[in-house]
Amino acid sequence: MIGLGTLGNIALVLLGSTIGILIKGGLKQRFQETILKAMGLAVMFIGISGALEGLLSIEGNKIVSRNIMLMVVSLAAGSFIGEAIDIETRLERVGEWLKRKLKVNKEKDKGFVEGFVNSSLLFCVGAMAIIGSLKDGLSADPSMLLAKGFIDGVVAIFFASTLGIGVFFSVIPVGIYQGGITLAAGFVEPYLSERLIGNLSFIGSVLIFAIGINMVTGKKVKTGNLLPSVLVPVVYEIILNLMK
Repeated sequence: MIGLGTLGNIALVLLGSTIGILIKGGLKQRFQETILKAMGLAVMFIGISGALEGLLSIEGNKIVSRNIMLMVVSLAAGSFIGEAIDIETRLERVGEWLKRKLKVNKEKDKGFVEGFVNSSLLFCVGAMAIIGSLKDGLSADPSMLLAKGFIDGVVAIFFASTLGIGVFFSVIPVGIYQGGITLAAGFVEPYLSERLIGNLSFIGSVLIFAIGINMVTGKKVKTGNLLPSVLVPVVYEIILNLMK
C-alpha cells in the first residue's frame, strides 16, 4: 500500500515521543541537559558522514573533493530565499500556536517550540526521508521509511525526554513532507537521476549538521531558513540537462 511507510514512520515517532515524555518527569534537569548535548553530537556526526559522502570521492590513490561550489551556491541561495520567507519564524509560530491550543504551561514545558522545530527539521531533511518517500510512492516499498521510523522513534525518546511534548507534534510536518513526496513520486520519476538524489541527500546532511550545532551550542544557526537550499540541486540538475 502506497503511503504505508509514512504512516509507520509517524506511528514510531509518536511511540518514541510518548516514552520520552513519560521518562522526562523522572529526569533531573542536569540529566536532560547532558542527554540533549549528547544527542546534538550524534546528530552532528550523522550530518558530517552524509556531507562527506557528497564532498569527497576516491580516485586512484587520492581523495578528491567535489561539489564544493554546489554546496556554497545551495547554502547561499537557499539561505537568502529562506530568510526572505523567514521559514524559521513561521515554524516557531506554528509551535507557539500549538502550545496555546494545548494550553501548555510555560514553566512546565519551556522546550515545546524548540522540540517541535528541531525534531521536525531533523526528521524531514535527511536522505532517508527523500529516498524512502520516493521508493514508497514509486513501488509501494515502505522498508526504508520504516527503518527511518525506528531511528526517528529512538531519537524522539531522547528529544522528548529533554524538550517535552513539542516533539510529539513533529509528526505533522513529517506527514505533510513525506506524504507529499510519496504522492508526487510518480510525476517526478522521469526527472530523477542518481546524481540528483545524491545531491539532495548531500545538502540535507549539511542541514542536519547545522541542527546538531544548535543542539550543542544553543540556537546559533537559523536552520529552518536554510531549508530552500535542498531545492537548489533540482535547479542545478535542470540546468545540466538543458546544456546537453
